[in-house]
Amino acid sequence: MLKERIPYYVDKYEIDFVIANGENATHGKGLNRNHYFELLDCGVDVITLGNHYMSKSEILRYIDNVDRLVRPVNLLKPFPGEGSVIFDVNGVSIRVTNVLGSAFMDEQVNAPYYSVLTVIAEEEPATIHIVDFHAEATGEKQALAFALDGKVSAVLGTHTHVQTADAHILPNGTAFISDVGMTGYVDGVLGSTSETVVNKLIYGKTSKFQTPDDGRGIFSAVVIDVDETTGLANNIFPIYYLEKEHEN
Repeated sequence: MLKERIPYYVDKYEIDFVIANGENATHGKGLNRNHYFELLDCGVDVITLGNHYMSKSEILRYIDNVDRLVRPVNLLKPFPGEGSVIFDVNGVSIRVTNVLGSAFMDEQVNAPYYSVLTVIAEEEPATIHIVDFHAEATGEKQALAFALDGKVSAVLGTHTHVQTADAHILPNGTAFISDVGMTGYVDGVLGSTSETVVNKLIYGKTSKFQTPDDGRGIFSAVVIDVDETTGLANNIFPIYYLEKEHEN
């Protein structure tokens, strides 16, 4: 889906910078080195992570040797890599920050709001600041977005795999959506076959989530237009592309 749709939308909307959350890219959990480079080859400029940042231990061997991977900034335990990174895009500085939520998540983390404030106060300033808030509860995502309204360019929710219908600009100019949604296999649960997920979540069986080799795909994203002078958002709108039955 990324290989097919990213070039199309980059051309259609004249997109300058593509961010993808890749924490589920390697067989549903984590991101190995090969898939990191595969995402970049698809047209992704920077990859963020989430609660599965450590699901593939291989990340420990390569994260410090790559420059387009952003792990959660508010981890309690020391971890390699960076949680907030600045990129230069045609002379415009773009900071990307990845932060984990604290509600209904297994990972114990530093407070998301104060972690982002620390980045804003102590790190090199950037014209545009995009925050990937990887969290479970829509209420926590909305609350963080309002708390950061006017301080960052966008707060984009990830994690729940289902795109929400609340993309909008907050009163002070920050773009927001509770969840961008997922890209992957659509006729199942969480991008996996329904049987493997039902067996675990409903029947309590030991079951490893599996992604089929073929089937319909979905591409979920948002497009944000940001003022290069103020760093505030002018517009945000969702993309929700669903393959038809006859498409491969």
